[in-house]
Amino acid sequence: MSTSAQTMKQSGFLGFDGSLSNILLRLGGLAIIDVFAVYLIVMMAGDGLWPMALVITAITLLINAIFLSERLYPLRWMAPGLALMILMVIYPILFTIYISFTNYGDGHLLSKQQTIELLGRQSYTPEDATSYGWTAYQNGAGDYALLLEDGEGNQFFAPQGSALLPLADAGALGAVDDDGNPATIGDYRMSSLSSFALISALEPLVFGASPETVQVSTTRNASRQVQRFVFDEGQNALIDQQTETVYTADDVAGYFTNDEGQRIDPGYQVGVGTNNFERIYNSPALRGPLLRVFIWTFAFAALSVLLTFALGLAVAIMFNDDAIPARKLIRSLLIIPYTIPAVISVLVWRGLLNPRFGMFNEMLSSIGLSSPAWFTDATWAKVGILLVNLWLGYPYMMLVASGALQAIPSDIYEAAAVDGASEWQKFRTMTLPLLLVSMGPILISSFAFNLNNFNMIYLYNEGGPPILGTPTPAGHTDILISYTYRLAFGGGRGADYGFAAAITLIIFLIVATITFFNFRYTKALEEVSENV
Repeated sequence: MSTSAQTMKQSGFLGFDGSLSNILLRLGGLAIIDVFAVYLIVMMAGDGLWPMALVITAITLLINAIFLSERLYPLRWMAPGLALMILMVIYPILFTIYISFTNYGDGHLLSKQQTIELLGRQSYTPEDATSYGWTAYQNGAGDYALLLEDGEGNQFFAPQGSALLPLADAGALGAVDDDGNPATIGDYRMSSLSSFALISALEPLVFGASPETVQVSTTRNASRQVQRFVFDEGQNALIDQQTETVYTADDVAGYFTNDEGQRIDPGYQVGVGTNNFERIYNSPALRGPLLRVFIWTFAFAALSVLLTFALGLAVAIMFNDDAIPARKLIRSLLIIPYTIPAVISVLVWRGLLNPRFGMFNEMLSSIGLSSPAWFTDATWAKVGILLVNLWLGYPYMMLVASGALQAIPSDIYEAAAVDGASEWQKFRTMTLPLLLVSMGPILISSFAFNLNNFNMIYLYNEGGPPILGTPTPAGHTDILISYTYRLAFGGGRGADYGFAAAITLIIFLIVATITFFNFRYTKALEEVSENV
């Protein structure tokens, strides 16, 4: 190793062995990453995307620390995974927390700077605007330009993004056709497309440069355009040059508004403090059906776990007996519901329970029983959801319970039999406590999953049937996550991501609290199992 490399190694600045050329190569790679990261950070900060800019900054610093620190250098193989974890897991969580304190949603998707830039692209045709005849040209890169001629016969050349030039200053001109137009102008050649094909390509394009531009309006005419909205930093306002109206920035509501209260769409993101959480607490629309939805959410999750665990355990105990013939084949067939995607299974069950054509209802009718209203009656809709969820969930519980039963030593049952214990006493005092120790975390995760089982609720009946007389749409089978979806996205007002994020955080806190106490209970079970 060279002296320079040894010096850097001994100082702890670099955490890898190698020649100076190898060290420089790695430093060069870091330099490329840093340059690209700085470019992204500057671009995002300029557009007002501070959260993403901060995340990229954190990821860049982490990568540099790993590759430049002797103590952290062993993590170099984990660096891509750590970077993706920050970007795909930690950032969405932090971003959800961030937007819960903003007005982020439809009409407020952009930052203030992005909104100013977007509105600044709008233009209008002044009353005294010059009208031009046009001929289209195109260069080798596919860029268009226009040859313009006003009513007095003056000709101008208008490429995209550049000011209008007198034709004489536009470059070398080719041979002139019968209409007096050159075949080529500099690097541009007259387009051979028809007028109707050209206008569809040219109408969205802006020729010339701001503040005065030209846009194609018909197959014959193009007109001068002027930038409509200009931002005045001194007034913190947009000036509408067409009407000479001043729209002042309202940094509380996130809109540009004039003195009469009229506003320009779209708005922009602003912080609203705890307003979204106050809406949840104060809204009469939420206080109406929220209690029902809250109770059903926990009832649905608890009953789903209880029923799937009970059926799965019963089947596992039944087929744990070696005396049952073909038990391996039957057990394999019972796993089939778990192998089918849940989306397909729920839709199949909807067909089976269809009140007019469903096979399940036809079977009940054939034996003289009336068909339940699986989708229109509140009670039967809940029963139907639990039935479908039982079908989807019991195979997994059966698999886990089967493995847990195999791990219980048989000698404790033999000792219990000697003491005269009945089968029920064996199950209650030995089998169930030992199973709960190993399956406790699975039951907790299943409970947490069903608290947010949006697919089951939405695919079965979209949360219906509806609860009558509520200020906001709500269904008898809605759980908190589907009710949140209705409030944030289904109210006909567009998406309200900030409000949805606030509700999501509340749901997260509820689930986290329940999970914490469930784990405390699981530890208590472990203490019980030690005495079995």
